[in-house]
Amino acid sequence: MAEEELRIPIDRVGALVGASGWAKRLIEKTLGVKLKIDSNTGDVKITCEDESSAAVAMWKAKRVIEAIGLGFNPKKALLLAGDEYTLSVIDLSEYAPTKNSLIRIKGRIIGRKGKARENLERYTDTYISVYRDKIAIIGKIEDVKLAEKAIEMLIEGAEHSTVYKMLERESWRRKRDELLRKGGIPLW
Repeated sequence: MAEEELRIPIDRVGALVGASGWAKRLIEKTLGVKLKIDSNTGDVKITCEDESSAAVAMWKAKRVIEAIGLGFNPKKALLLAGDEYTLSVIDLSEYAPTKNSLIRIKGRIIGRKGKARENLERYTDTYISVYRDKIAIIGKIEDVKLAEKAIEMLIEGAEHSTVYKMLERESWRRKRDELLRKGGIPLW
């Protein structure tokens, strides 16, 4: 039997368990693992009985649990159970030497009433969580790289409009490339 342990913030334990345990059961069923969660410490023990699939199941379970610990809801985090999705984490403490600079950077990424984060998610087809001093991104690899680029531009002080224009250009380029791959002729 394979076994792994990790820790999530105590305030995220409720999201990992879910009301009446629904999230925990869904993760266990989807990934073929068992979870033992200590609600006092945030420690999570993952076990897998099936030795043949243990390595992959344990790795995916750790990523899903890490994503929940970074602020994602369990349904979004479970996208990581699929092979086409990945999780990227940007540590804002590398960019923000003071508490005030961390607040400023988080504010730029979230935007007024969450509008900037919403726009980033829409343009990049990703899910973004801003939690404590981390920004986590779930999506397909190419989309996550684009979201990382946009977030880094915002961290470095680029205007939101500049970032959105870059994302629009990239969106058009992707659509054109997809059309060319399918044998179509782009009109632009």
